[in-house]
Amino acid sequence: MAVITKIKLTGENHQDVDMVCSQIKSICDEAGVELRGPIPLPTRRLVVPCRKSPDGEGAETWDHWEMRVHKRLLELNASASKDEKALRRVLKIDYPDSVTIELSLRHLG
Repeated sequence: MAVITKIKLTGENHQDVDMVCSQIKSICDEAGVELRGPIPLPTRRLVVPCRKSPDGEGAETWDHWEMRVHKRLLELNASASKDEKALRRVLKIDYPDSVTIELSLRHLG
């Protein structure tokens, strides 16, 4: 029975997200697991405009604060027990606190 595992990585720092992607890719290459990705998903920009003057007097000047959320998608096709071991190794890797990992499993056949 084949299992397709989708791994979605999100984080504010694109270097941390790419580092975790490269770790997962190296584990899959060592184990011989079929991997699609990393597929870059659209970056979400969160912009917050704030008035510089707190009392409302004077010229209307604004500060713009921005946070970017970077996303990557990886798909693993696991069908044998060695592929399961590779998936377990992927789950045990150390990743920074700024990176969030979401897993979704889909069984085929």
